[in-house]
Amino acid sequence: MIVINIADIHGNASPVLEMSEVLTSADLILLSGDITHFGGEREASEIVNQIRSYNSNLLAVTGNCDTNEVDTFLDKENLNIHGRSIDIDDVTIFGAGGSLPCPSPTPNIYTEEEYAEVFGSLTQGMEENSSKIMISHQPPINTLNDTISSGAHVGSKTIREIIETFEPLICFTGHIHEAPGIDEIGITKIVNPGPLGTRSYAYLDITDKINALEIRNI
Repeated sequence: MIVINIADIHGNASPVLEMSEVLTSADLILLSGDITHFGGEREASEIVNQIRSYNSNLLAVTGNCDTNEVDTFLDKENLNIHGRSIDIDDVTIFGAGGSLPCPSPTPNIYTEEEYAEVFGSLTQGMEENSSKIMISHQPPINTLNDTISSGAHVGSKTIREIIETFEPLICFTGHIHEAPGIDEIGITKIVNPGPLGTRSYAYLDITDKINALEIRNI
C-alpha cells in the first residue's frame, strides 16, 4: 500500500495542484491536521474536494487551527479518523486531531487528560500484533518533531505513551512547522513532513512492514 501524508495545509491549496501525479498514484492519502487556517466547512471542503478530485481514498484529522466545523465536515464525509480506527489492507489506521494548548489561542485544543480519554476509548480491543499507522497532529514529546526554535520540547506525554504501548509502525504528525523530519520511538517512525507550503510531503510503502519511507519534495 502506497500512502501519501500531507500536513499543515493551512488553507493553501496551490501546492495540491502540483501533486496531481503523486496523489493519483497513491492507495491512500492521510492529512495530519491544520487543513484550514482558522477556517470552517467551506474552506475545508475546498481543500478536501481538490485532493479527492485526484484520489478519493482519503482520511484526515483536524489540527489546532481547524474549527469544530471542520471536524463536523470530516465526520459528514466519513473522512475523520479522530478517535477512530479503520482497517485497510491489513493495516490498522487510528488517530487524533487538535493539539495541546498553544501560546496563542487556537480553536481546537486538548489537555493531556483529554487525549488519554480519546486514545483510551480508541485502543480498546485493538489488535496488539497488527500493523498500525497512527495520525496525530500533536507530536509526542522528546523527539526531533516536537522541538521548537528555542530547543524546547512541546510534545505530548500521552501520545508518546500510546506509541510506546501500541508500537505503530508509523506516527504521522505535524503542528511544529520548524521540526520536519523522521525520528523514532522504539520501533515507531515519527514523521513530520513539514507544512505543505514548503512543498514537502511524506511517502510510505507499507505491507506488514515499512518497505520505504521518505520525505519528498513536490
